[in-house]
Amino acid sequence: MLLVDHGQALLVPFAVSEPPVRIEGSVAGRAFRQVEVQEISAPGGRRLWLPLLDGVDRLGVLGVTFSELDELTRLRAERFAALLAEILLSKSTYGDSLVQTARLRPMTLAAEMQWSLMPPLTVGSERVVVSGFVQPSYEVGGDIFDYALGEGVAHVAIFDAMGHGLEAALLASVAVGAYRNARRRPLPLRPTVDLIEGALAAQFGGGRFVTAIVTQLDLGSGRLQWINAGHPPPLLLREGRVVKQLARPPNAPLGVGLNDTLNVHEEALEPGDRLVLYSDGVVEAIDAASGERFGVDRLVDFIARAEAAGEAVPETMRRLGHAVVKHQGDELQDDATQVLLEWTGGEMQQLLE
Repeated sequence: MLLVDHGQALLVPFAVSEPPVRIEGSVAGRAFRQVEVQEISAPGGRRLWLPLLDGVDRLGVLGVTFSELDELTRLRAERFAALLAEILLSKSTYGDSLVQTARLRPMTLAAEMQWSLMPPLTVGSERVVVSGFVQPSYEVGGDIFDYALGEGVAHVAIFDAMGHGLEAALLASVAVGAYRNARRRPLPLRPTVDLIEGALAAQFGGGRFVTAIVTQLDLGSGRLQWINAGHPPPLLLREGRVVKQLARPPNAPLGVGLNDTLNVHEEALEPGDRLVLYSDGVVEAIDAASGERFGVDRLVDFIARAEAAGEAVPETMRRLGHAVVKHQGDELQDDATQVLLEWTGGEMQQLLE
């Protein structure tokens, strides 16, 4: 059993002393990337590499070798992998062994706090898929995203807290806690963001702030509502190209008490539309040799190429995260987070096609 590490570059063996396996360039990695069973020859028979999934969120892969392999055995192996994934999730909160396996080096306290708040990187339903990626995985401090799928509605938000390290993590923690508290009451969009604003101001006295985009998507109609609080505007992709940057008049960042009335914006999505949310660390990542920023154009081109190649949303986010880090010489100067929301308007099977 191989579990994906926090940086999503390696698959790490669980409970055995073997070296990690790179996701790129390995059969096990191909099963992870493509979310498809891979079959190869192995000593004594045939080996299956099977994805371990929490819904559509990828946990790792399972390798099983059989002396004889027929269709019934393949079916049983796939069911066993699904059952194993359920067991892993149900028991993971009772100990640290799974978390420790997924870590290849020590994590900062700020990152520990962020990951404890972070939802699974990917979630999907019949009409929507949401996937995000956060870098640097072991040192992230101020960036975080959150989501919830409800009855006919999807809630998605991204936050970028002022500063770095533990102080930024505390800001982000209050923002996400307030967001969940308001969402679960439940409150409409504008009162939700008002509550986040008030919580931050009360806790930090107006001297610290968080930028954010908080969205709400009607899963039946594709009606998107959002509030932008001093954050880079979302990008709307349709058929592999950007049809618009949702650059409406933003509100002030949250926590400084400057938002007397929050502007709520709306957009009608079409089936297959993709909404890209990102922090400034993504587009402002600088190549030290050339001085070029990663930029919005490169971000859009990367996602459009992945869509044209038929790549699944989670794999696009994973590869994009690594591309941003590589652009800045494998050492980010700021947190870089991206979230992709796709309204499918179709069936669940479309999410992994």
